[in-house]
Amino acid sequence: MNKFALSVKSLTKVYKQNKKKLTNVKALNDINLNVNRGEVFGLLGPNGAGKTTFLNILAGTVIKTQGKVEVWGFDLDKNPRQVRASIGIVPQEVNLDAFFSPKKLLDLQAGLYGIKKKERITDLILNIVSLKNQADTYSRSLSGGMKRRLLIAKAMVHQPPILVLDEPTAGVDVELRNNLWKNIKELNNQGVTIILTTHYIYEAQEMCDRIAILNKGNLIALESTESLLNKIETKKVKFKVEKIEKDLNLKLEKVNFELGENNYIFASFNKNTLRIEELLDYLKQKHLKILDIITDDGDLEDVFVQLIKR
Repeated sequence: MNKFALSVKSLTKVYKQNKKKLTNVKALNDINLNVNRGEVFGLLGPNGAGKTTFLNILAGTVIKTQGKVEVWGFDLDKNPRQVRASIGIVPQEVNLDAFFSPKKLLDLQAGLYGIKKKERITDLILNIVSLKNQADTYSRSLSGGMKRRLLIAKAMVHQPPILVLDEPTAGVDVELRNNLWKNIKELNNQGVTIILTTHYIYEAQEMCDRIAILNKGNLIALESTESLLNKIETKKVKFKVEKIEKDLNLKLEKVNFELGENNYIFASFNKNTLRIEELLDYLKQKHLKILDIITDDGDLEDVFVQLIKR
């Protein structure tokens, strides 16, 4: 059995322009990546990076220009029906019929997939996404978070082993966002492979086992979250000192200093070229009495910005 939930080789998508625009647009350029079964895989990138094109190819709504895509071991070109059965797409836009209840919507969705009534697991899915009590309520009366969970439920009716979530928490408040991620973690614990895009980079840092970063159609990073965090070169330190004299002048090679309010000194430097002990020695030479030290080794957003700039 293929150990990959998703395997992509040399995936390229070129959008042909009209006669007024002479050059074609390469939305994806020779993308190669694998997603392991049972992992949470993040797909990050700025607007225009190619994320939507990538997901639309998986969903079957965009035809790739070249390359090979396998979903749960099925070839997208040779077995499109099996590919669709192996994947559930949760779109970014909330598009639900306002006059149907969650239970009715799930039954209709199951019917579209040709699932017989006796084989449907509507009640189980509603329970998984915490909508059991709202099963017979009009969709229009559901809260934003409930509607998001209902979208996840719709993508689950055919019991796909892979769920693709496109910006699942966009426009959702903090509490509802946390509830959504709790649901997603529970699904992953049950063996569902999760592929997600998000603009909230701290979410990707907390949720994802591995992360791919796209920029202008190119794959510029594909590593474990831990490995990406280890790429951070800049270290930031905040010092609380007893007193800052008005004529204090701080200059140390390869260190950027900023003086803040309430006797705080901010320093940033490349952790590969300077040790914090050297910085402490320098401040002591300036007769500064240090009361507290707060260090910041950065987060995934720092890595993201660093890679995109390169």
